[in-house]
Amino acid sequence: MRIAVLDDDPTQMGYLVHALKRGLDNGDEAVSCVPFDKGEALRKSLRQETFDILVLDWNVPDLDGVELLHWLRNFQKSDVPVIMLSSRSAERDVAGALGIGADDYVVKPFRTMELCARIRRLLARKPHLMASSEQERFGNWRFDQPNLCVHFKDADGSTTRIPLTDREFRLALALFRHMGHPVSRTYLLEKLGVHGNEMPSRALDSHIYRLRSKLGLHSASGLRLQTVYGRGYRLEQVIDADDQVPTSSANQNEASDFEPSHNVDGDTFA
Repeated sequence: MRIAVLDDDPTQMGYLVHALKRGLDNGDEAVSCVPFDKGEALRKSLRQETFDILVLDWNVPDLDGVELLHWLRNFQKSDVPVIMLSSRSAERDVAGALGIGADDYVVKPFRTMELCARIRRLLARKPHLMASSEQERFGNWRFDQPNLCVHFKDADGSTTRIPLTDREFRLALALFRHMGHPVSRTYLLEKLGVHGNEMPSRALDSHIYRLRSKLGLHSASGLRLQTVYGRGYRLEQVIDADDQVPTSSANQNEASDFEPSHNVDGDTFA
């Protein structure tokens, strides 16, 4: 789980990061908190990086949490979960932040267990961000965690079993959980258990190349894994020209088989 934390108070930041790591670590997935003391620095990072949730203070230098939230929802068109964590407790402030897109609002001083419970509740609404099931399904693709393999159901009803290495499985699952979204290189490396400069960036490209080949992530499979310049990779559905018919309930149901279903922004692909 990757969390961006915005707070300009070093003492508060240190305590908050420690509290989140301790309170959210369930042993299944590492909790990574990325600290920011300025809103503009976080906005710059959000243009390139991927986070599972944002924890924003209101009063920070240059671009406060509410201004950043407004940009995130109205210009970036991102639906990443956001918790406002602020000492401002007036009803109009809380209502204002929720009104422009905050998913929750916690008043300082916060209680650690309550804050972590609220974060878990938000992520539970998006199963692709915090799934613990041994079997996860995305349309015709089923991920089998105990056996480190993916089962793909072909158009004729037959099923193909594709074994993966542990790293390939984690990488594939991260991409499928963020279907339709660009996923940053740093995020993917952390999913592989790599931090800092432990693994050369080109090694990720090699993993992606092998994964694309093993799973057949080309047009024929209905999915395509593409490079997003300056960011990372995006896994997306492929719609053939013959399939582009007016929207119907059947089409909507078919699209809903894949999670998440989001609008795609205007990045340039390789």
